[in-house]
Amino acid sequence: MRDASPLRPGHDTEHDLDPAETAEWRDALQSLVQAEGAGRAGYVLDNLLGHAASLGLRASGQIRTAYLNTIPADQEPPFPGNLAVEERIARINRWNALAMVVRANQAHGELGGHIASYTSAADLFEVGFNHFFRARTAEGPGDLVYMQPHSAPGVYARAYLEGFLGEDDLAHFRQEITATARGLRGLSSYPHPWLMPDFWQFPTGSMGIGPINAIYQARFMRYLEHRSLVPGGDRKVWGIFGDGEMDEPESIAALTLAAREKLDNLVFVVNCNLQRLDGPVRGNGRIIDELETLYAGAGWNVIKLVWGSDWDALLRRDTGGALARAFANTVDGQFQTFAANDGAFNRAHFFNQNPELAALVADWTDEAIDRLHRGGHDMVKIHAAYHRAVRHRGQPTVILAQTKKGFGMGAAGQGKMTTHQQKKLDDEALLAFRDRFALPISDADCLALKFYRPAEDSAELRHLQARRAALGGHIPRRATQAPRLAPPDAEQWARFALAADGKEMSSTMAIVRMLTALLKDGAVGPRIVPIVADEARTFGMANLFRQIGIYSAQGQLYEPEDIGSVLYYREARDGQILEEGITEAGAISSWTAAGTSYSVNGLPMLPFYIYYSMFGFQRIGDLIWAAADQRTRGFLIGATSGRTTLGGEGLQHQDGSSHIMAAAVPNCRAYDPAYAYEVAVIVEHGMRRMLDEQRDEFFYLTVTNENLAQPDMPAGEDAREGILRGMYRLRPARGQAQVRLLGAGPMLREAETAAERLLADYGVDAEVWSVTSFSELARDGREAERARVLGLETRDPADWVRTCLGASNAPVVAATDYVRAVPEQIRAWVPASYRTLGTDGFGRSDTRAQLRDFFEVSADWIALYALDSLGRQDDAQALRARLNARARRTPPWEL
Repeated sequence: MRDASPLRPGHDTEHDLDPAETAEWRDALQSLVQAEGAGRAGYVLDNLLGHAASLGLRASGQIRTAYLNTIPADQEPPFPGNLAVEERIARINRWNALAMVVRANQAHGELGGHIASYTSAADLFEVGFNHFFRARTAEGPGDLVYMQPHSAPGVYARAYLEGFLGEDDLAHFRQEITATARGLRGLSSYPHPWLMPDFWQFPTGSMGIGPINAIYQARFMRYLEHRSLVPGGDRKVWGIFGDGEMDEPESIAALTLAAREKLDNLVFVVNCNLQRLDGPVRGNGRIIDELETLYAGAGWNVIKLVWGSDWDALLRRDTGGALARAFANTVDGQFQTFAANDGAFNRAHFFNQNPELAALVADWTDEAIDRLHRGGHDMVKIHAAYHRAVRHRGQPTVILAQTKKGFGMGAAGQGKMTTHQQKKLDDEALLAFRDRFALPISDADCLALKFYRPAEDSAELRHLQARRAALGGHIPRRATQAPRLAPPDAEQWARFALAADGKEMSSTMAIVRMLTALLKDGAVGPRIVPIVADEARTFGMANLFRQIGIYSAQGQLYEPEDIGSVLYYREARDGQILEEGITEAGAISSWTAAGTSYSVNGLPMLPFYIYYSMFGFQRIGDLIWAAADQRTRGFLIGATSGRTTLGGEGLQHQDGSSHIMAAAVPNCRAYDPAYAYEVAVIVEHGMRRMLDEQRDEFFYLTVTNENLAQPDMPAGEDAREGILRGMYRLRPARGQAQVRLLGAGPMLREAETAAERLLADYGVDAEVWSVTSFSELARDGREAERARVLGLETRDPADWVRTCLGASNAPVVAATDYVRAVPEQIRAWVPASYRTLGTDGFGRSDTRAQLRDFFEVSADWIALYALDSLGRQDDAQALRARLNARARRTPPWEL
């Protein structure tokens, strides 16, 4: 009979045929760790697993460890701060965050806000603020922190103690308009750089966007280093997120990218309070186990932070493994119930499961059991996890920290199903919260929800300020300016478009040629970041593969199949193209990282993300909104755009609505140019606005793959001004215009053809206007209208539409390759009869001519609406017959 050591915690005795032999193997591994260290033991274990695989053996399919802390107590580094003081600071911040939300809702019950998330995450934040999160200084740009949005009140509370925010600021939480009217600043509900441009750096309020943006931000930092645009360093990207948030596809979409790129500058902290908005995240399972499997399988370094130091003594006494087995057999829904109840309940329902567990706490009081901490509430354990994470090399790290949602809220909210919706606390709950955290606040001040700030010479404030001084100052704080960069004139990089002389090309090819030329510019070229989602060849960008290379952190470890071709596929460590693969969410996250580099890195960059227009606003509109909030600067290029230019692809590739979505984004300048020279004028203008004038806006251009004979840029400044303001007269009538035809993008050529047919077939003299942006025209019209109503002085007495069309009452017909809602934006300012044509409905696969006839936007249809507007019914009837109108009883948008 073997004299084996006791079985370890969590050992599965039910299926072990020889427990003694199993114990010997475990003892051997433990001896190796003790004799030669964890590194050597890990190497031997990996070697054995590899050998097992060669023998046809395989371990469990799940990458899962016991429901215990990854870092044993004896491997924790010494805590470097004053633990008692830092715990008091965390308690004060908990109070001020709670008081902020409850005060706002007592005054205005509709304001909302969140208490429970921060109470669970407070210690996770505090250890970071006191020991790890480095601010921007003259010596370096500092760390980047993506904050859990529901914990925003706690971040404000911390800024209040640091002196960056004042009491008036906290008193106007979620009251931004009211505060502004009083000459104060309000605090936004969640992290919003647009609303608080000197404070928040990253918008994370839409669940899932923070994690994917953090990953691509960490990758973009490496991109800049490998291209020698910024020096290398140990700068970190931290992300503090919720366990429920991990259900969002964007939260986990790029995990393998982070591991593949070996982003050891990235640390995720997942606040596993086990609850989402309505109830448990995984009531019948364990979210920490699930996330461990997910992250470890994706190649991350996983640190489980499950239990606080109070449990260490119990685990040491638990030689039979009863405690670990109980953890392994308890699901999150039950852990939530334990969190919501007191020590007596936990003794009866957890420890009294069996005699072994009951014996562990036989000499403990119910109060002592009630004070058992989970790992995410223990600063010593948190520090140990962060300390290991920042020193880990070769992998990104995730820390899975178990907490209690509503920690310290007692009967009012700790572990309750309704805790996320808890906005108000009654007097008894407020006093209980104060007492739970031993806050030096009188009953009267507590019930009045007064904010508490210790004296300037108090141990708390002196310690807090010293710690932040050592880490570079206040965080979060956003830089708003960067060095200006003057772009070259369009004549230098778009001469071919300004003087095209009738050469045929598509507007997609035109912008790629412009981009190719701009990349050669000594000043702007290195700052350009071309981004594609696996469609570079579709858009004619293959020539850039060899010219500037595709970025790869590993370089190119293989000989490409097409090495002998001129345009071979070249990956390089200093490559400039970000070829993201088939992930629009990833590509737009890269675009956001590049487009905010002026603020994040103090280095202006100019991203061009080129993609199928259909896979932009429709598919990733939320990420585009977040980019707008983050004040991103760059170009979005919706290629092969519109509903009728991409003939054979059909429904899911044909875009008819992105321009109406783009029009809703306040700082998006959306254009639908038809000709190459229009593209050049808009790109030049956009570069000047974003790089030189440093305006926080971005440009959306739709371009097509339809080859057209490209005309020269019209002479004079009128065309340039009109291109940028939204419309200009391209072709005047021969005499007095009887009708005005407005064409946008690919429909401009149809409008020109319609004008020719109207004159030749019906003797109708039409003028043609190129509309480059209905949304810019609408924006201009709204501003002019508002100025008139308010009696404000304006640059122009009339909006641009009236300026262009106001000299005549001739009817107007507008055609676009997008839904009618796009040209309908300007109806209020058209001073005449106005008809709009668009491509409402589902797309189809066919030729361009057939598609334009089907959607009733072709030259003939434009002519028909013009004739009808003029009352030329005999001519209109003849054209209706030619178009077989009687057979078209069902409109295209219903087919």
